[in-house]
Amino acid sequence: MKLDDRKLKILQVIIKIYLETGEPVGSRTISKYTDLNLSSATIRNEMSDLEEMGYIIQPHTSAGRIPSDKGYRLYVDTMLEDKAQEVQDMKAELKEKAGRIDVLLKEVAKLLAVNTNYATMVSGPRYASKKVKFIQMTTVDEEHLLTVIVLDNNTVKNEMIRLEEPLDQETVLKLNFILNTSLNGLDVVDMNLAVIQKIKEQMGAHNLVIDSVLEAIGNALMENEDLELYTSGATNILKYPELSDKAKVTQLLGAFEEKRMLTDWMEKEEPDGEAENHGIQVYIGSETNVESMQDCSLVTATYRVNDGVYGKIGIVGPKRMDYDKVVATLQSLMNQLDDIFKDKE
Repeated sequence: MKLDDRKLKILQVIIKIYLETGEPVGSRTISKYTDLNLSSATIRNEMSDLEEMGYIIQPHTSAGRIPSDKGYRLYVDTMLEDKAQEVQDMKAELKEKAGRIDVLLKEVAKLLAVNTNYATMVSGPRYASKKVKFIQMTTVDEEHLLTVIVLDNNTVKNEMIRLEEPLDQETVLKLNFILNTSLNGLDVVDMNLAVIQKIKEQMGAHNLVIDSVLEAIGNALMENEDLELYTSGATNILKYPELSDKAKVTQLLGAFEEKRMLTDWMEKEEPDGEAENHGIQVYIGSETNVESMQDCSLVTATYRVNDGVYGKIGIVGPKRMDYDKVVATLQSLMNQLDDIFKDKE
């Protein structure tokens, strides 16, 4: 069965009315909203076809219909307009907070919650990849070597390495020089067998020490720091009847309070590299893969502080979310953040 223009128009009206009211939509209501001049009987037939195709569903015994996840997905993919409306005074407020990035991101979460009337979450920045900036090894005693690893994001990692044999100062200096010369600017992927073999050939001995140091460096590069997450407007979800079930509310509010589950989700989402649209994505219901958000929609975007440093912004609301407003608000915000981060460089 084909989704023709008439069915598409009726589906669009159902979604718009449901977004406004939160109530199932009947054929008589649709006839008042459309310029198709169709009878209620004809509209009912078209709605029956849309239900059979999976775009709308009938909740309980109500005569009206509401959009399904499939219907929302079609709306997001084909009906969402690219609006460039400005969020009033947002940029000015953000500029005031731009001195410290943590304060700025907290303000972003708060402003989004106020402007959209949904719940928001903003992750702190993280590095797409980490590289070795500097390595310093110092003997503590005959059995221990302290290795300090500085990464290109200025993160410092300390590792105490147990020595099988004592190292004299000249050997430690030589090891420092060779490792810094060989590994500076490399990430863990670049540290292949050829690089490791070259280091061992240059040292000529002490393979066990080199293996231990390289393992420590690899761990430092692969270790994920705890991702900070700023949330705001969690209680906004109480305004939507379909999310007001006590068990669902408790679970969702708990997720925002604990943050761990949301942080894990944000960490799994990698930037898509499309700076022009900031990787704006819409996840409907089960698409979020988060149990407590099965009745919600989530819209996310990627912000970039500078090359290789990025974070995520998410807006959580009911499936009947005002997608037009949310996406437009995110687009406007991301453009303003681009200007702010550009000014900070």
